[in-house]
Amino acid sequence: MATFDDFQKFDIRVGKIIEVEDFPEAKKPTYKLKIYFGAEIGIKKSCAQLVKNYTKENLKGKLVLCVVNFPPRQIGPAVSEVLTLGVPGEDGECVLIQPERDVSIGGKLY
Repeated sequence: MATFDDFQKFDIRVGKIIEVEDFPEAKKPTYKLKIYFGAEIGIKKSCAQLVKNYTKENLKGKLVLCVVNFPPRQIGPAVSEVLTLGVPGEDGECVLIQPERDVSIGGKLY
């Protein structure tokens, strides 16, 4: 069973999606995202399977939660530096976890 100390090892931050690109080389429909986490962390890249529930235009400017302290992961020709968090919707496709109101960019989940 996980402990609270285990949970505290995850650095989960609020980021703002600033750029969205198609990622046709991915095995499943995926976007390449650039997410801004504030001055302390800066801009990080993420690859996320969001195509079925979000358009590129709809994603730009959204606040999202991401794990920022995982090692980078190679996904085809791209590198994903953070894990963008979501849960499966009724159709099984990813629905982003988002703050319900405006919060500070870079804010840490606790």
